[in-house]
Amino acid sequence: MLTFYIRFFFIYGSLLEIKSLLAYYFMFRMLESSWFVWVSQMNHIPMDIYYDNNLDWVSTQDSVLVTVKDNSNDTFMGNLKSNLFPSMPRHNYWKVAPLVKSLCAEHGIEYQCKPLLTALADIVCSLKNSGELWLDAYLHK
Repeated sequence: MLTFYIRFFFIYGSLLEIKSLLAYYFMFRMLESSWFVWVSQMNHIPMDIYYDNNLDWVSTQDSVLVTVKDNSNDTFMGNLKSNLFPSMPRHNYWKVAPLVKSLCAEHGIEYQCKPLLTALADIVCSLKNSGELWLDAYLHK
């Protein structure tokens, strides 16, 4: 990690003054973290995650994750359930997606895939439902 900062400041330090360099760094980090949160939330939050139902590993991963399908954004979104292949880079998920779909179909596992805007709307609906549950519990202590 130290080498990243050395390279970053060495390369961009010669192009920008220190205030501009720090502003660039923090803006880049803010955009990167916002993107990461949205991607991870679309895949996890809207799904029903309850107690252990004694399902096999693949069925469990499939029931708690959703694939976000957006052809223009597959490099960033991955287009596959990330927990099935945790060490595979996201930009390679499209290569194994047909294999995972056929595996799910063969074993009777529902493969859930949503468009990007639907997945984004599901986050808002899920947060709204959670907020209503919290408010009800708070008001009716």
